[in-house]
Amino acid sequence: MRILVTGGLGFIGSALVRALASDRRHNVLNLDKVSYASTFSSTQSVEENSNYSFVKCDLLDAAGLNGVFEDFRPEAVMHLAAESHVDRSIDGPENFLQANVVGTFNLLEAARKHQVERFVHVSTDEVFGSLELTDAPFDEATPYSPRSPYSATKAASDHLARAWAETYDVPVLVTNCSNNYGPFQFPEKLIPLMTIKALAGEPLPVYGNGENVRDWLYVDDHVKALVSVLESGTLGDTYLIGGHNERKNIEIVRSLCAVLESARSQSLELPYGHPCEDLITYVDDRPGHDQRYAIDPTKLSCELGWKPEYDFESGLEKTVRWYIANQSWWQPILEAQQATTRIGTLVNNG
Repeated sequence: MRILVTGGLGFIGSALVRALASDRRHNVLNLDKVSYASTFSSTQSVEENSNYSFVKCDLLDAAGLNGVFEDFRPEAVMHLAAESHVDRSIDGPENFLQANVVGTFNLLEAARKHQVERFVHVSTDEVFGSLELTDAPFDEATPYSPRSPYSATKAASDHLARAWAETYDVPVLVTNCSNNYGPFQFPEKLIPLMTIKALAGEPLPVYGNGENVRDWLYVDDHVKALVSVLESGTLGDTYLIGGHNERKNIEIVRSLCAVLESARSQSLELPYGHPCEDLITYVDDRPGHDQRYAIDPTKLSCELGWKPEYDFESGLEKTVRWYIANQSWWQPILEAQQATTRIGTLVNNG
């Protein structure tokens, strides 16, 4: 297929682009507005492929977007472009409203006008709100209850996608995933940020008491699920994608410390002689911090045969060791962001 991927220089988008462009059956156009979280190096492995191309375009530019559709004539759209950092949404919600709601509207209109065959709208489990520890996991029938500007704007974009399917027959499929992790994740997110701080011997700030629970999904497993939905999902349906890996945030930090200590015993030099866990500190909780997310991916597994390949322990070790070995990727990002963001003091715990 001719596949247009939005947000293909982001973390999940670039992983999807790498997978699709490695399959020579597909022609892939990566559309990205090139924001602070976009990294060209994340798609370097496929940039020379004849079936891969890139275009810089903001989804808020409706005319430019229609030009992209006219030139590329996509048969499928996989919509991953979004503002996604909860702390940033609390500090500046308008950007999230514009990117996640208006941007999705423009993309749906372009897809409707140009009659795409499949439109995969990629969303988050945060639209469902917060679970108690004893509640059943989210499934496709869970009502929406967003609690942050980020999750509210993603919920709005989900509703737009479904409305365009019902009203205009746009061939929409919606996915909602749990917390992703893996290589090339922007270093404001929990696992890369904590790893990088630990490597520098800096405090590891954990919100509240660290008891908030998230379901973790290795990014390559997520990508395989998205490709399955693209190729075989039922139009109009929703599929939840989760990793069966519920962990407390404090457990995540302690686990990555254990990986770093193991690497230290194998010759990794750390700028401190005490255990990594001694760096853990607790900071004031953020507003509206959801207690727990968990996903039941039974529908996806039963209908499309998908299941995650990575358990959390193997996925986390692979991820932490990637950041240890790839300072040349993340160090320039930190330096570029130092003067304009709060990356050195904020941590997104989900």
